[in-house]
This record gives sequence, structure tokens and C-alpha cells, in this order.
Amino acid sequence: MRLIKLGIACFLFLASTHNVLADDCKRSIDATDMMSFSANEIQIPVSCKEVTVTLIHVGKLPSAVMGHNWVLSTSADVQDIATKGMSAGLDNNYLPPNDKRVIAFTGIIGGGETDSVTFTTENLSVDEEYTFFCSFPGHWSVMKGSFKVI
Repeated sequence: MRLIKLGIACFLFLASTHNVLADDCKRSIDATDMMSFSANEIQIPVSCKEVTVTLIHVGKLPSAVMGHNWVLSTSADVQDIATKGMSAGLDNNYLPPNDKRVIAFTGIIGGGETDSVTFTTENLSVDEEYTFFCSFPGHWSVMKGSFKVI
């Protein structure tokens, strides 16, 4: 009986550890009507096999006026993706369609809305510099931050 209780305790411990690790691979970030994110850095443990980022627009303005998204790419590609994305339009989330340099992105959302993206970390490296940014025209230069795999 004692052995069974020990086994159950071990199972419950391992199950709860899995949930803690899974939660460690989820991040939430707010965007405002003042063209800002609530964080300028996101760190993800190298143990995460996939990551979920939830974007919450805490402002009031609609997406056509002050829309925001969350886009991830290498730091070297941000400016070119954002520049080419302007002509792609709102229907394409201000991102060049099928651009392989875009690692992950949410849709453009307006005040009071939320969107999430889940992506694999399989091709991410601790040695690469990554940046998250908003690709809405004119936002990327101030709405950006560092994304680190640690």
C-alpha cells in the first residue's frame, strides 16, 4: 500500500511539473493605443519545443486606425519585412504574403481584442538575434523588442 501511495505521489509530481514547464512556454503581451508593447523583451527557455504568444490590445481604437500585431523574425530582417509589409495591406496583416523570414505572427487586432500564435522553436537558436515587432505601418520602429531563447 505504501509503495502504491509513493507511486501515485510521484505521478502527481511529474504531472504538475509538466504543467509548470508548459506554462513556461506561454507569454502574454499587451499593446496600447499609444503605440507601445508592455514588454521590450521576451525570454523563452531552450527546453520549450513550441511557444504560444498572446497579444492583448488594451486600447480602444479600431484595427484600421490603431491596429497591432505581434511578428517575430530575425533582427536583421525586421526593417525589410516591415517596409514590404506596408504595401501588402491590412488583409495581409501588413506582412509580405508567404515571407519565409516571418517566423510567427498574430493577426492585426483593434482595441479590446486578443489574438494568439503558437509556433515551433525547432529552427530557433540561442545564438541568433530575434526581434518581435508590430508591422502596422509606422509602428515597427517603436513597437519592438528582443526575443531570446535562453
